[in-house]
Amino acid sequence: MADDTHGEQFGVKHIREVYRKGMFEGETPDFPVSYADLREQAFERMDENAKAYVHGGAGTEETFERNKDFSAWRIVPRMLKGVADRDLTVDLYGRTHEYPLMITPLGVQTLLHEEGELATARACAEMDVPFILSSLSSTPMEDVAEALGDVPKWFQFYWSTDRDVAESFLDRAEEAGYDAIVFTVDAPTLGWRERLLERGYYPFLEGEGVANYFSDPAFREKLDAPPEEDPQAAVDLFLEIFGDASLTWDDLAFLQERTDLPVIVKGILHPGDARLAIDHGADGVGVSTHGGRQVDGSITAFEALPDVADEVDGEVPVFFDSGVRNGSNAFKALALGADTVLLGRPFAYGLAHSGQSGVENVLRNTISQIDLTMGLAGIDDVEAIGRDAVRHERDL
Repeated sequence: MADDTHGEQFGVKHIREVYRKGMFEGETPDFPVSYADLREQAFERMDENAKAYVHGGAGTEETFERNKDFSAWRIVPRMLKGVADRDLTVDLYGRTHEYPLMITPLGVQTLLHEEGELATARACAEMDVPFILSSLSSTPMEDVAEALGDVPKWFQFYWSTDRDVAESFLDRAEEAGYDAIVFTVDAPTLGWRERLLERGYYPFLEGEGVANYFSDPAFREKLDAPPEEDPQAAVDLFLEIFGDASLTWDDLAFLQERTDLPVIVKGILHPGDARLAIDHGADGVGVSTHGGRQVDGSITAFEALPDVADEVDGEVPVFFDSGVRNGSNAFKALALGADTVLLGRPFAYGLAHSGQSGVENVLRNTISQIDLTMGLAGIDDVEAIGRDAVRHERDL
């Protein structure tokens, strides 16, 4: 978004404020500047179960580690391009997002901070950054929507084998004011996550992360006693109906019939699947490896992005997550065809570090990095970030 003060863009304002406080007030940032330092300090505040749930990925964690490597593509800065006024806004489904950045869905956020999704939502409301709420949240979707206020909000949908519950989730999301449905397709079954297996820990068995289910009228109707009276029976029902490995592309018709909201299919890594998603009515495609938490040894999201974006070719928006740790990562993803980038583990560690203020700091730093990278690359409009802004190492 263009600023009223010439030359004082988001990133420049932020770093100048940090420098002024350091030089004239003797105040250095309490919040870690680097991702590595943030993760280290967040770990000090997290218990072992929370670390096992958030950190790492499937199996040997090959995909999780490779997800973070964006180095094969290099930014090619251009000079004297007149970048004093930079526009970071993105228009999606009839709404303007102030930045090409969203919070990706992450379940069970109370593992990281006692206020969980509410702290993240309040940070997003403060920073005007859209939030995608997980089906597996620790807080009911209606409460999170209220905390977000007017900020764009999307609901991530895990399909239930019980159609009554699936329909109820969609209805509730629409009634609560969510702007889109994000259908996650890369988790038809549980992944092999060794950190959790080593601890024998699965938070949902303790009734964590199931607030949307326990508060759902269709779910509650199927119980002999409400979850407050018999939580074990409610957990057992959740485990019985969560997920549906029998789904095919034809099932997307159910979503189209049940909701008027845009439907984004998240978890795409093959261009053929991007084409199938569009042909079956998807309004957006999300390139993702589920943070490296599902298929050990798979192609990374960043490796998949160029071919998926080429296949989509502007027919619908493309969203990207998995491995983004800073603004230059986000810039490269935008250059390779993403319309918006979803931020995951950095915000999670910000939440663990200091709740709402921690998430705000992560968002402020990441937006600043995107803004500064744009300016230094010679680009004044996020919509103008294209393939010519980067070059693959094989072409150097």
